[in-house]
Amino acid sequence: EARRDGAAVTHTFATTPLMSTYLVALVAGPYAVWRDTYLDEHGEIPLGIFCRASLAEYMDAERLFTETKQGFEFYHANFGVPYAFGKYDQLFVPEFNAGAMENAGAVTFLEDYVFRSKVTRYSYERRAETVLHEMAHMWFGDLVTMRWWDDLWLNESFATFASVLCQADATEYDQAWTTFANVEKSWAYRQDQLPSTHPVAADIPDLHAVEVNFDGITYAKGASVLKQLVAYVGLDHFLAGLRDYFRAHAFGNATFDDLLGALEKASGRDLSDWGRQWLKTTGLNTLRPDFEVDADGRFTRFAIRQGGAAPGAGETRVHRLAVGVYADNGSGKLVRAHREELDVEGDVTEVAALHGVPRGELILVNDDDLTYCSMRLADASLRTALTRIADIADPLPRTLVWSAAWEMTRDAELRARDFVTLVMRGVHAETEVGVAQRLLLQAQAALNSYAEPDWAAQSGWPAFADRLVELARDAEAGSDHQLAFVNALCTSVLSERHLTLLGDLLDGDPAGHGLPGLQVDTDLRWRIVTALAAGGRIDAEGTATPFIDAEVTRDPTAAGRRHAAAAAAARPQAEVKAHAWREVIEDDTLPNITARSIIGGWTQPGQRDLLMPYTQRYFDSVAAVWDRRSSEVAQTVVVGLYPSWDISAAALQAADWFLGGLHVPPALRRLVLEGRAGVERALRAREFDAR
Repeated sequence: EARRDGAAVTHTFATTPLMSTYLVALVAGPYAVWRDTYLDEHGEIPLGIFCRASLAEYMDAERLFTETKQGFEFYHANFGVPYAFGKYDQLFVPEFNAGAMENAGAVTFLEDYVFRSKVTRYSYERRAETVLHEMAHMWFGDLVTMRWWDDLWLNESFATFASVLCQADATEYDQAWTTFANVEKSWAYRQDQLPSTHPVAADIPDLHAVEVNFDGITYAKGASVLKQLVAYVGLDHFLAGLRDYFRAHAFGNATFDDLLGALEKASGRDLSDWGRQWLKTTGLNTLRPDFEVDADGRFTRFAIRQGGAAPGAGETRVHRLAVGVYADNGSGKLVRAHREELDVEGDVTEVAALHGVPRGELILVNDDDLTYCSMRLADASLRTALTRIADIADPLPRTLVWSAAWEMTRDAELRARDFVTLVMRGVHAETEVGVAQRLLLQAQAALNSYAEPDWAAQSGWPAFADRLVELARDAEAGSDHQLAFVNALCTSVLSERHLTLLGDLLDGDPAGHGLPGLQVDTDLRWRIVTALAAGGRIDAEGTATPFIDAEVTRDPTAAGRRHAAAAAAARPQAEVKAHAWREVIEDDTLPNITARSIIGGWTQPGQRDLLMPYTQRYFDSVAAVWDRRSSEVAQTVVVGLYPSWDISAAALQAADWFLGGLHVPPALRRLVLEGRAGVERALRAREFDAR
């Protein structure tokens, strides 16, 4: 209720329900506002969307309201307890330090989710996932709150799982589990292989520890484990347990044991051993097929071999999974010919049900992505993947094969150059643009970190950029795939010929360069400008300021200024790098969002020689930054400026010198250890690639 008294307006709100203090937010400002209402048998929920007036023309409120209503309908139908906090506002706020925050009834989002330019369907899908993730928190975290932060996963793992479940069932994004396999699982695998890995239900001694535990274990591995739990007990039993849990602990605190008890009651299964195996241990198991066939190519023996969880104590786990056998259906497509679902337990599990089944051309021991594991391919399946990945008809199994190839690359079991070749050969046929975008990022990471440097510079990057141009020209005019290929070109190491093409796109007609339908709009202009800056082609005189200032004049917004900071830091001159370094390291007033932009521009692929002097400077400076800055800014600097450009034994020694210090705070030690592990992994992959 708003009551005006002259120039003053008094706003009176309903009594706030009981909630944890971290869920309270006060947001004020001259925001543009859109209103709607969600109505069902539980009553009305007033809906609001807010953003700065300067972004109002870009706000697609109707799409957001539709997704919001789909979320409420799904969660009300499945959680058994209606939304408890009255109105539901979603506010896109400036200089936000996270993607979003689940304040009760007033969810805040990063402004980047207001799309000023054309983006791919994948960007809309990920935004919808965030919208539904934060809404799921209204139950997981807001209605029922963990007693202490060691049960943080009760918030984040469940919200991540629930949002994907909702997307796949209730929205247009019916391939959400494919995206989950491609994005969240990849994040979880990477995090779980670091020396800092921890159980999903982690030990959190203090608030400094929790600040670095908003990670791929707490979100993505936890959600993956929940997907495995659903396969183990069944979705109906799982949801019934959640409904009991919400009713029993509404407006209060709960623990892991409370949740497990509710799920045990609903499913009739003792889950104590399951909880210990999956939530109290670290690492991931490797699963691989072991089989023999007769002269007709039919299995005479089939088993699944499970490697002990690593890193960790080497435990095996019970996995509810499916084995899928794929064969050519006669039309040139690989389709599933047989599926066998079973429990895998111990080192070896025999699968007698597959005896007599034709081997096919591809075997997946985690078909449908039911469990959390490192899936390995048999030799024949790997050959099929390397030659026929584009022929796999369905997106999810195709994504599982891509994922297996990427994990083999990271583990130095597949040469980086072979993975890049696989992407260049198969990405054109990837129907899910989000998967295609991730593959391009992975190929760039392989070229930048995992491939032998001379090969990458002389052959890898030039061939990759040529292929991106070819793919963009072959793509449907104005399509998401066309935009994805051009975006990837802008973040690659480019030759003079490629830079000239980008410069022509900035100034001319894309159709005249074989790219009809491409919109060189505000954000694509900035990507091109940053690429030209990184390539030393900022303008004819080589001076940056007039060129970048002219772009800021075209885009005089906060986002434009951040893009300008990134482009300026991308230039390949030693004095430019020194200036940007001083800004980030020494200026304690620099906003976190600006620091992220400068760091993103500063750390360009192909500029290793310019960055090498900063390896030791990083270790000399980072402790002071950690002491002076807020947690959010300090993490941005520590992670963003870690010298991942220096893949050498000397860089590992420099990290060891720093870690040998007596007074390194535990959270800082963890982040540096993670950076060191990334360099160590890259060094192994490069050695393997050079064989």
